[in-house]
Amino acid sequence: MGGFWQALRALRLRVFGPAKELVGTDQFGNKYYRVPKHEARAGQIIPERRFVEAINRQAYQYETGDFPTEWEAWIRKKRKDPPTIEEILKNENYREEMKRKIKDVSEKDKLLQAKEYKEGLVAEPGHTRVKGHASAPYYGKEEPSQDPTSTASTFQPGSWMPPGSGSSHKK
Repeated sequence: MGGFWQALRALRLRVFGPAKELVGTDQFGNKYYRVPKHEARAGQIIPERRFVEAINRQAYQYETGDFPTEWEAWIRKKRKDPPTIEEILKNENYREEMKRKIKDVSEKDKLLQAKEYKEGLVAEPGHTRVKGHASAPYYGKEEPSQDPTSTASTFQPGSWMPPGSGSSHKK
């Protein structure tokens, strides 16, 4: 009877391919799977497939950071072996440490700049305000009024002409 089950398993593998293998789970609860390289019914070789079954099943609800970068690299085949929990935690601690150091350096730099401005060692940046855009016809002038120039009783359809166009049309 063992030969029957082996034949049935071989037939299932030829028809459906190998079953997915659970490779790991991340701290968010997402499950990562792989389907090993195998031969299909027609004899073609199907490469290994890697994928995730996310807790958050709606594709439109995914956001950056839903998957750890180490797992994303494994799914995209940028790394051969799946990451370990220890590796993910070590990298997360490193990223947090870098954020803290960047914040400290930024604060020190702001204090140093303020001190140099106060002592007159460095000129403070000028705060300029430009109204409009250089390509606008009113650049450097007052902006055009938003008030209507006609009322409902005096409005004539087709009577408005762009400035400088005159009443004659060249053909």
